[in-house]
Amino acid sequence: ETKTRSGRMGYNIRMQEPYSSPDSGSLFRHRPFRHYWSARVCSMTAYQMQVVATGWSVYVLTNNPFDLGLVGLVQFLPRIGLTLWAGAVADRYDRRWIGLICTIVQMIACGLLGLGSWAEVLTRERIFGLIAVIGAARAFEMPTMQSLLPNVIPRSAFPRGLAMSTAATQIAIIGGPALAGLIFLAGVTSVYAVATIFFIVASIAMATMPPIRVAEPRRIRSSESLLAGIHFIAAKPVILGAISLDLFAVLLGGASAMLPIFAKDILHVGPTGLGLLQAAPALGALAMTFFLSRFPLQKQVGRQLFVSVAIFGVGTIVFGLSTSFWISLTTLVILGAADCVSVVIRQSLVQLETPDDMRGRVSAVNSVFIGASNQLGEFESGMMAALLGTVPSVVIGGLGTLLVVGLWIRLFPSLVGRDTLASGEVKTTIRNPISK
Repeated sequence: ETKTRSGRMGYNIRMQEPYSSPDSGSLFRHRPFRHYWSARVCSMTAYQMQVVATGWSVYVLTNNPFDLGLVGLVQFLPRIGLTLWAGAVADRYDRRWIGLICTIVQMIACGLLGLGSWAEVLTRERIFGLIAVIGAARAFEMPTMQSLLPNVIPRSAFPRGLAMSTAATQIAIIGGPALAGLIFLAGVTSVYAVATIFFIVASIAMATMPPIRVAEPRRIRSSESLLAGIHFIAAKPVILGAISLDLFAVLLGGASAMLPIFAKDILHVGPTGLGLLQAAPALGALAMTFFLSRFPLQKQVGRQLFVSVAIFGVGTIVFGLSTSFWISLTTLVILGAADCVSVVIRQSLVQLETPDDMRGRVSAVNSVFIGASNQLGEFESGMMAALLGTVPSVVIGGLGTLLVVGLWIRLFPSLVGRDTLASGEVKTTIRNPISK
């Protein structure tokens, strides 16, 4: 038997550690991580293609920036009601199969979008309905996949493994929109069809992932279980500061929802240009992940976090004021690189400070923050654009991000002074979820 971090006695280890060596350079030799990485690339590529297709479809149908904001809101609302349950589920059941089910649900919804487009029966309301289904699936998928990552790589290799996982996401965010932009030449139906194929491949990768090590959850009341993630984060100023900084910075500074307007009405580059604009931040982020894989963050991570978010805010302002496609594209690349540094620091702090038997619930709360900053930020951007105009709304959002950086420096001095990513070893108990 082993002890958890709090000292409670746990359960016997029922599986062997799947890694005989903590050598992070050979992570792809390990089948669990290889399947995880492949599933992430394919699922995220499919999702990004679907996002580009639905955004363009909605704007073509309504020509209303407010409806683009509603796309984000419709995806976010299911997360509010489901994410805490999703975290408890991720800590109780086999995370591989939860991820598989979520991928299959998204595959079906994307396929229905494609069929509706092919039959020319897609309406604004039907698109929103299917997007809500995808949002519900992602409410379970995000905390599950975040909490699954530490189970498929050695703890000593986690920072590099996280960078490689982030690279997988950025490859998808680059490749998905760019591929969608090219396939748009054959019609939006083709985009939905190819996205569905990527979801199918992701499902196969998840279904064939071998058994992994996960922590045995303590038997507690359901209400306590659901709120455990919130209580844990509230007691950790460093984690609370990191994820709330990301929440408000992206909520105010995110301009991704407005990219169809910039592509169509300001930069005049059409759907192909939209795909490139969507991919540009991820291109910068991918370059940064390769840099961080070679030169991991080791010192003054708190200060680097705040600097990266400040660069994100400045980049947002420059993008909002630009009328040149190439300046806008370059700015988005820089913006994405800065955001990647923020993501790696925040995710490392969350995962390395959290016991494994709590990771699902803590990741669930974290995903609410991420969802609020992304999807709710899209709604805020659409609403502001409808009231003030597209360019003023983006510029004001960038200024708001810089204001948040200054305020959070005063509110969370422990985060500013954080030197390294890991503060100590987090011990957990182990179980085999398949044996139940």
